[in-house]
Amino acid sequence: QVQLVESGGGLVQPGGSLRLSCAASGSIFRLNVMDWYRQAPGKQRELVAHITRGGSTNYGDSVKGRFTISRDGAKNTVVYLQMNSLKPEDTAVYYCNALGIAADLAPFNSWGQGTQVTVSS
Repeated sequence: QVQLVESGGGLVQPGGSLRLSCAASGSIFRLNVMDWYRQAPGKQRELVAHITRGGSTNYGDSVKGRFTISRDGAKNTVVYLQMNSLKPEDTAVYYCNALGIAADLAPFNSWGQGTQVTVSS
């Protein structure tokens, strides 16, 4: 079983910055992809950022140029989301997602519990 724990959410003023962290633990053989999604009230969950095992990244159109996803160099099981120039429309619950192969060689697709980000003056 693979667990994801997010941290770093909170309240920030428009134009401010936050950094979210997500740590994966458990019986992991290989972690292939880690993503950040978000879901605002009344809206569908959307992909925010994506990073592969090899370091390739991809971003949702609404966050390009403002958000950066990265992995811890020493621990490939930790991923960060640096969020700059935050806007009120970035307000949402942010979820970490991981896909890979567990120790028993079965594929897994795990989600964190979510962390609230509120952008408001």
